[in-house]
Amino acid sequence: MKHLPKHLRPRWRYLAVELESWPDADVDRREFQRAVWFAAQNLLGDAGSAALDGSVLTFRLENGDGEAVVRARRGEVERLRAVLATVDAVGGDPVGVVVRGVSGTVRACEEKYIRGPSEGFEKRTVAFDGSDRSAVVRGDRVDATVGDGRVGATALDTGSRDS
Repeated sequence: MKHLPKHLRPRWRYLAVELESWPDADVDRREFQRAVWFAAQNLLGDAGSAALDGSVLTFRLENGDGEAVVRARRGEVERLRAVLATVDAVGGDPVGVVVRGVSGTVRACEEKYIRGPSEGFEKRTVAFDGSDRSAVVRGDRVDATVGDGRVGATALDTGSRDS
């Protein structure tokens, strides 16, 4: 089968997406892809989501920090941004999604906007809400354990002590 001429091939744009969740969140590429397609179908309908494409090409989420590269047809970037803004949970775990940038090739997208693995995390005891609590610290972000759940805070919100 012959290839299509260049002027008939589909044109793509690639969105670099930053992901943030709790440190113990267990999210994989397949679950994130399903969440993006589900959000596209809910927001744009079947025809709109098919025109958008929204394929997740690369995905990494470790210790609550990660990145993904999501593909969209040229001219559909703003609609994909809207779809990604509606994704708030993946597989039952809350997920924050931020578009870092858009590029015309996967390589340029990764070189400009994907920074690689995060700096890591450490477990500490922090003073939060008037008592000492166990927490996971990632840079200036603190995820303190409160009751059965967690609270996201910054280092300025807590008084941390090494445990």
